[in-house]
Amino acid sequence: MKEEDYLEAILNVSAEKGYAKTRDVADELDLSPPSVVEMFAKLDHKKLVVYRKYEGVTLTDSGRAIAEQIKYRHDVLVEFLRLIAVPGEIAEKDACFMEHELNAVTIRKIKQFVEYVGSTKSAHAELKRFTEFCK
Repeated sequence: MKEEDYLEAILNVSAEKGYAKTRDVADELDLSPPSVVEMFAKLDHKKLVVYRKYEGVTLTDSGRAIAEQIKYRHDVLVEFLRLIAVPGEIAEKDACFMEHELNAVTIRKIKQFVEYVGSTKSAHAELKRFTEFCK
């Protein structure tokens, strides 16, 4: 599990609950609490989070910037994968893998493609035909 995954999970949990505790992040990432505590300490040392034992963790400005970038990449990839008829659960898992590996230019082009399909009737119609073809 990469540091970025933890930062994204902290962002997600904080957005939902207003805070992020060890158990919340462990549940989000399907990990044990001791593993999460170990990473919290590393992220705190790197000044990406502020970790207070028994109180949880908050993102620093630099940690939040990284987390938001990863979340953006993840969301773009899920949207694209769903657009090409990848089932939701698979799209989520694949996006988690891809979000770390793809070049920023590739992400930007995927986002542009998704926006184009959403804003162009002919592209939307063609994509609908593709979805039917995939069935």
